[in-house]
Amino acid sequence: PQVTPQKVAAAMRAFFRVARLWRLSNDEARVLLGRPARSTFYKWKGDRIAAVPYDTVRRLSYLLGIYKALQILFESPEQADGWLRRPNAAFAGGSALARMLAGD
Repeated sequence: PQVTPQKVAAAMRAFFRVARLWRLSNDEARVLLGRPARSTFYKWKGDRIAAVPYDTVRRLSYLLGIYKALQILFESPEQADGWLRRPNAAFAGGSALARMLAGD
């Protein structure tokens, strides 16, 4: 399916809402989006979205999918949003967020 500028803009707005729920710092959000330049990041955050690299579109898809899956798996939104930062044996005792920030 074709990725239209409107779909990318909607995904970017959704990501920034999720970033607030996950209490991501701007630096963490930048890493998850593929380390865009700070000026580009703040343009995106201010809903001034022009060209977005395919890698970032792919990352948006993954991140929004993770958010949706967590909302389905956990009973409360607070549990789902908090899971990202909790220690987890599946990540050698680290958090899912730490793993996500460590690389692709």
